[in-house]
Amino acid sequence: MKKWAPRVLLAAVLTGLSAFLLKGDVWTFWTWWLLAFLMGMVAMPVTGRLFAGFEDKGWMFSKVLAITVTGFLTWLLVSVKILSFTAVTCIGVSLACAVVCGVLYHIQMKKGIDCIPNGKGELIYWEEILFFAFFLMWTYFAGFRPQAYGTEKFMDYGFMEAMMRSTTLPARDLWYSEGTINYYYGGQYFAVFLTKLTGSKVELTYNLMRTFVAAFAFILPFSLVHQMSVDRLKGSLTGKKRCVPAVSGIIAGLSVSIAGNMHYVVYSKIIPWIQKLQGKEVDSYWFPDATRYIGYNPDVPDKTIHEFPCYSFVLGDLHAHVVNVMFVMFLVGLLYAWMRSVRMREAMIRKPGRKEFWKKQLLIPHILLAAVMIGMFRFTNFWDFIIYFVVTGGVVLFTNIVQFDGKVKKILAVTVVQAVEIIVISYVVSLPFTLQFDSMFKGVGIAQNHSMIHQLLILWGLPVVLTVPLIICIIWEKLCGGANRSLYKLMKAISVPDLFAIIMGLCAIGLIAIPEFVYVRDIYENGNARANTMFKLTYQAYMLFGMTMGYGIFRMLVTAKKKVFKVVSVIGLVLLCWTFGYFGNSVHAWFGKVWDPSEYKGLNATSFLSNDFAEDVAGIKWLKKKVKGSPVVLEANGDSYSGYERVSAMTGLPTVLGWYVHEWLWRDDTADLNEKSADIEDIYTSLDQEYVKELLEEYDVSYIFVGSKEREKYGDALNEDVLKAFGEVVFQDEEYSTYILKVNK
Repeated sequence: MKKWAPRVLLAAVLTGLSAFLLKGDVWTFWTWWLLAFLMGMVAMPVTGRLFAGFEDKGWMFSKVLAITVTGFLTWLLVSVKILSFTAVTCIGVSLACAVVCGVLYHIQMKKGIDCIPNGKGELIYWEEILFFAFFLMWTYFAGFRPQAYGTEKFMDYGFMEAMMRSTTLPARDLWYSEGTINYYYGGQYFAVFLTKLTGSKVELTYNLMRTFVAAFAFILPFSLVHQMSVDRLKGSLTGKKRCVPAVSGIIAGLSVSIAGNMHYVVYSKIIPWIQKLQGKEVDSYWFPDATRYIGYNPDVPDKTIHEFPCYSFVLGDLHAHVVNVMFVMFLVGLLYAWMRSVRMREAMIRKPGRKEFWKKQLLIPHILLAAVMIGMFRFTNFWDFIIYFVVTGGVVLFTNIVQFDGKVKKILAVTVVQAVEIIVISYVVSLPFTLQFDSMFKGVGIAQNHSMIHQLLILWGLPVVLTVPLIICIIWEKLCGGANRSLYKLMKAISVPDLFAIIMGLCAIGLIAIPEFVYVRDIYENGNARANTMFKLTYQAYMLFGMTMGYGIFRMLVTAKKKVFKVVSVIGLVLLCWTFGYFGNSVHAWFGKVWDPSEYKGLNATSFLSNDFAEDVAGIKWLKKKVKGSPVVLEANGDSYSGYERVSAMTGLPTVLGWYVHEWLWRDDTADLNEKSADIEDIYTSLDQEYVKELLEEYDVSYIFVGSKEREKYGDALNEDVLKAFGEVVFQDEEYSTYILKVNK
């Protein structure tokens, strides 16, 4: 009891602190944390088997697995028109999954199978404390700048509002009323799924979802690298070495979730220090510069993007690649769990003549689940579908080389068959999405521009310099004395965590190299050809590097026999910790005085409307409260990243045409978009009543919004008398001239 008293006190303090910091938002925060805790616990009969070799049996991964399975099944049943997308459906599917898990637990108990991490209460406690603390920290920060306004927040929030209204999937496109959403909406879907499941308000959960993901971005790498370190040091975890798994896990979690890159160190610390010594004016530092370096400094016609999780979590966009962070982290953990289980099984059971060989190879639970996850990525973030098919393929190949004793024919046969299995399953489970999705893929181009060497070194020098020596260290140790000369013997001699770190490191290096040679063609080809390719590939490279460095630094520091590797790891650790300063710099620059709780504004993503759209806020609120379903609400259309489409974005109600560049990317039909843009202008300005009536009928317009943006765009040409002839004013702002017209039908 005395042992647990301080821990209970710490938990109570964190709970009280959350209530103090988050104020009225804390109830939704607690609801989401409790939901994750319960869902993860209920899913342990499945997770505990998949992660059987882990000390915690995958306790933290179980939360993501539960969300994945229940959310994906709900999406599947709704997409094939079996169920409607309602709160009842979300709850019903989740309860059905819970019942299945309960039955599995009962069966496992009878067979004496242990799926609960008995005796590991201390580890579970600290994992939950860390998860809660990071969830709280990011949620508190979000409350200093909660508005879903700026960058692509209108799109992200609008997708959520559209799906909250919809009982079918995909939902009607809020910026193209004649079609459904033609983009990777899976990330926002999972946010809406959890919103409906908890009965929360989307105004709050827009921000809560991104902070939820940010917490997983720390705890999942922590859990994985902690286990990898335990596996590598097993048998020698005595004395000071006992803290190595926890420290390496923390470094990995921080590297993935809050670190920046060496651009911050060079341009925020080193160069200003040199300028100060020279008596020159010191340059200021703006944290987004670390993600817009190649093509911008110096300014050349090859603009690229190289973002990373900390920047995403600070900026606050709830985009596809952001939400998918927790799912790809789960997949990486699953692959390690499988690789580990194969090696342990082979060590214990040497039966070369196993029966039903192919049945066993095709019904491996880890690979089947990985295939489903990869298929799910087609609608959560398509780039991750390609990336993690390759990563999974690498893990499968390396594992098969070891488990089949280097027999080339068997290795190739099994690997190819399993690769085909993964492809087939991933395509089948994603059919409800792909059958309704028009691909934006325009082919692959050869890169005409290349990054400057010094820029690559600044952005990627640190992780590469730590990864390459780690690989050399591991291989050199196994080749000493002339042993393990064949590829099979070498890989067999390398421990599972070492081999997995090598795979992650090599995949990460490959991902940063690819944009230097080829790119995926899209509408941004003129001047930004490599931007999207570099963005999506290097984002995943960053996370893989983060885990590789977290493991590799302490692997070399504790077990390397050559001092040079220890020196490299110490220098690398110092530089890596220096990049953590990016977190403080960006948080202060974006959120302001976070040390003053009185500055906390709350999580309401629509709170900006009263200040930025004072003329329209009452009308927007009226639409959201009074209008059910998804009738078309006409508003003035405008450019992407602007204040236009504030009505559709904040209500989820579809309009005829929204952000132009986004719909150009999603539909690739500028003639159609230009026609719709002209038709909207005609509706608002034409004096020909018959023509306006025809257009209103053609686009099935139910409401016409006349507010600040309509007056700004059309000015004196606005044909208010003509418009009022087609219906009645159902909303009139008492202070401003904004009104909403309901069209007679």
